[in-house]
Amino acid sequence: MAIQYIPYKQIDKTKWDACISSATNGLIYAYTYYLDAMAKNWDALVQGDYEAVMPLTWNRKYNIYYLYQPPFTACLGVFGNLLTPETINKFLKAVPPKFKYWDIYFNSGNLYKLEGFEMYHRMNYVLSLNESYENLYNAYRQNIKRNIKKSEQFQLSMCKNIAIADIINLAKEQAGNFSSITADDFNRFEKLFQLLHKNQQAVTYAVHTKNGQLIASAAFFFSHHRVYYILVGNHPDGKTLGASHALINAFIKDHAGKELLLDFEGSDIPSLAFFYSSFGAVEEKYSGIKLNRLPAAIKWLKK
Repeated sequence: MAIQYIPYKQIDKTKWDACISSATNGLIYAYTYYLDAMAKNWDALVQGDYEAVMPLTWNRKYNIYYLYQPPFTACLGVFGNLLTPETINKFLKAVPPKFKYWDIYFNSGNLYKLEGFEMYHRMNYVLSLNESYENLYNAYRQNIKRNIKKSEQFQLSMCKNIAIADIINLAKEQAGNFSSITADDFNRFEKLFQLLHKNQQAVTYAVHTKNGQLIASAAFFFSHHRVYYILVGNHPDGKTLGASHALINAFIKDHAGKELLLDFEGSDIPSLAFFYSSFGAVEEKYSGIKLNRLPAAIKWLKK
């Protein structure tokens, strides 16, 4: 089946979302409402009558069009059923040549060696919650169990449904000046959260000290029997109190025995990878691609 490039205004959003909903590799990031919220611009590649699709999230700088990964969007790529390396290759070759630079991530269902494209691996960690809490807890490493007990000793308290703005503020403080996420990105995310919360697809968890200080917080999104650990706001003091360990444990306890996959959204950072795997989470590889077709005079800027 032919693959067409479709500009944003011509996309059939109903058919698009139906494809994402039924795709074996469907993810929340690929729904139209998510892309509308987090991408500066996006167009589409569509196979047949929306049997398979690929969002092209793009921006423009110095009159040069490029593909980029939007914030709070771990991976995109091609979505559909019965995808093959040949199908993925056809999609990549159908990307319009006006996009001179790519720096994008593909979902785990696209993890193939592709002809003519240099892919590199990235790492995610996921934990199936479809077991009893006792079994899940027994699979924790000792360092997790120790920190949960420590949080109890310090009399930390857990609560749900705190304001998303409180988590965002803590996340901003945590990142400081080192984050690539802008104030506009956080504003977009807050609106997206409100939409999902209204549809009962988003929750927040928080941990406070006995004096009422917020020291750990997180927002979770739900879609495709998957729970996304989408935004984290932690105070530095929480590390010594076991606050993050207690928060994740509370979420797992609340959702144990359900047909859900807890998606930690990373990480390639060894310390975070160890932390997530300590809850029993296992590796889920996905891929990234960088492609540079910039004019020679400015090509070095994107190396």
